[in-house]
Amino acid sequence: MGSYRIAVLPGDGIGNEVTRGAIEILKTIETRFGHQFAFEFGLIGGAAIDQKGTPLPDETLAICRESDAVLLGAVGGPKWDRNPAHLRPEKGLLQIRKEMNLFANLRPVKFYDSLTDSSPLKKEVIQGVDLLIVRELTGGLYFGKPSGRIVENGEEKAVDTLLYKKEEIQRIVKTAFELARKRKKKVTSVDKANVLESSRMWREITEEIAQDFPDVTLEHMLVDNAAMQLIRSPQQFDVIVTENMFGDILSDEASMLTGSLGMLPSASLSASGPSLYEPVHGSAPDIAGQNKANPIAAILSAAMMLRLSFGLAKEADAVEKAVQQVLAAGLRTADIAQKGHRAVSTEEMVNEIKAVILDNEAISHIMTVYA
Repeated sequence: MGSYRIAVLPGDGIGNEVTRGAIEILKTIETRFGHQFAFEFGLIGGAAIDQKGTPLPDETLAICRESDAVLLGAVGGPKWDRNPAHLRPEKGLLQIRKEMNLFANLRPVKFYDSLTDSSPLKKEVIQGVDLLIVRELTGGLYFGKPSGRIVENGEEKAVDTLLYKKEEIQRIVKTAFELARKRKKKVTSVDKANVLESSRMWREITEEIAQDFPDVTLEHMLVDNAAMQLIRSPQQFDVIVTENMFGDILSDEASMLTGSLGMLPSASLSASGPSLYEPVHGSAPDIAGQNKANPIAAILSAAMMLRLSFGLAKEADAVEKAVQQVLAAGLRTADIAQKGHRAVSTEEMVNEIKAVILDNEAISHIMTVYA
């Protein structure tokens, strides 16, 4: 049985609650399958600013680099909104992505039949949706230089630079094709090639990479059309690959297919070290500390960690199936609760998922308790 070191960065707001839930699930996997997980905690975001004066302390980076994988909660909140740019919680996220070379962000979006009523879209639109957004994470507008404000001839101006190197595009596109080869063998590359030179370069490189994957179908789609098609006909997609800002926006839009950001996990793969796993949602300061947060995205992120970083596919399946069973039994946190469902707390949701992992018969108990 394996032994693994996990760096845990709870961050801000509900990040503390959902990472606590994910750790409880991983401890349950320990019990059932005999593995050992060692957890070491670090500061990031607003919590790090308050305690260390920086959004990403050196000791946090050291903990992450010495780990086998990183589990992150969420960062940010209105408390730090007026801080200068270098002391914003989000700066910690950008720094850790760059420092750890986390170049590929994977965001799966999967339809749950039991959550049909939670989505704003009709069942016939979302039924069967199973897509993966592959977002380039360390280039583009968020990292290009120059970036900032200047005063020129008495007029204030702001500049951000969209910059990509050829090798950055090559590695993310190749990753997308490799993932598609294990799925439904289709890649949709999203760009803005009718306007942006960086997108024209992106499209050219994608065509070159596609030649090495003759078994995978490639289509190009402009980002504005992709945004429309995600709502109009999401079943058409398998793997979507795109640059940093487009991926940021489209993946949040895609969350509405499942009904809530609280359902979406993510993995950020490293080219040279441990990968990082985090829920897509933010820190939700309005409900922080109230035991209301949906822990499922963090729990599914932990399942991605089991599968992608540790090679524990059977264990990851156990977590994912337990989540599906608990949802099918009718349990809902407030963000996905509909008429006829009693909203359960964060802790209750975690406990019921744990129970199903340990004993599949526990589902009958859940149905009795929450009916």
